[in-house]
Amino acid sequence: MSLYPLKFTPLYKYRIWGGEKLKTVLHKNYQEDHIGESWEISDVKGDQTVVGEGILEGKTLKSLIEEYKEDVVGKTVYNAFGTDFPLLIKFIDAKTPLSIQVHPSNEIAKERHNSFGKNEMWYVMEAEKDAELIVGFNQQVDKASYIQALKSGNILNVLNNDIVSKGDTYYIPTGRIHAIGAGVMLAEIQQTSDITYRIYDYERVDAATGKTRELHTEQAVDVIDYSVSDSYKTKYTKPDNDTNTLVNSPYFKTNIVNVKGEMTKDYSALDSFVIYICVEGELDLLWNDVSYKIVKGETVFLPAAIDAVTLKSSNADVLEVYY
Repeated sequence: MSLYPLKFTPLYKYRIWGGEKLKTVLHKNYQEDHIGESWEISDVKGDQTVVGEGILEGKTLKSLIEEYKEDVVGKTVYNAFGTDFPLLIKFIDAKTPLSIQVHPSNEIAKERHNSFGKNEMWYVMEAEKDAELIVGFNQQVDKASYIQALKSGNILNVLNNDIVSKGDTYYIPTGRIHAIGAGVMLAEIQQTSDITYRIYDYERVDAATGKTRELHTEQAVDVIDYSVSDSYKTKYTKPDNDTNTLVNSPYFKTNIVNVKGEMTKDYSALDSFVIYICVEGELDLLWNDVSYKIVKGETVFLPAAIDAVTLKSSNADVLEVYY
């Protein structure tokens, strides 16, 4: 079988709010300024990542699924999505705040854009002192009071701000208002979708265009979840050499695995691909008598046909993602 643990070549995205940490902290290889996103594994049309090494070098994920079908993604995923890959994996570096935004549900995204919706999660990898995320509301609002806050310039007053630190995790279902604040670098796991409704952008001008960015006020009003929660942050524990749940959604599952020493992961009963995202430290992945080194800021795709791998590290944290 030609399949093996795959590293894809990232795609780097200019963003008005992008910084330098993807280069200086995660050692990504690019020369441009204001790179805010590294798309690690993508099947977005026009932005497909390709295999970076080995006999499959240069192939897109879609072409691999066309050739190897369920051996790449698993029977359940192949039956549900065909040759479309359901997830998009990114690293994000916010030097200045992202716009305040919301994503539509699967149903609305299909109807309006012929796209998947965008349920997503964040895992904070680095956070400067007092860096914040905006997630949800801090008080009960309805459509009318939300529109009033937006028109009067008081929208920030009704949004929930959390000061964050390394390891903080948030699940962002469709409809939940959110924004990444200045000084945060994180890993993002999301459905394959690039549909974002921007509701507030600090009236800033994009140097690349000389214009303010488009807002999607009317589209957003109908998709926002106006409910309020006591806490939006995910609670979890992280014992050594164990698999600990972060997100268990219909769209993806994400666990965190702390590797100290050596551990074997058996996927023979799992009908899915597995993606490893190294968020701290470095480790060796052993499969079929070959060792693959994974360092902080690297992502590895395990085709569904791989039944087991061994992980070795003195101390590493890995996000484990599957369908």
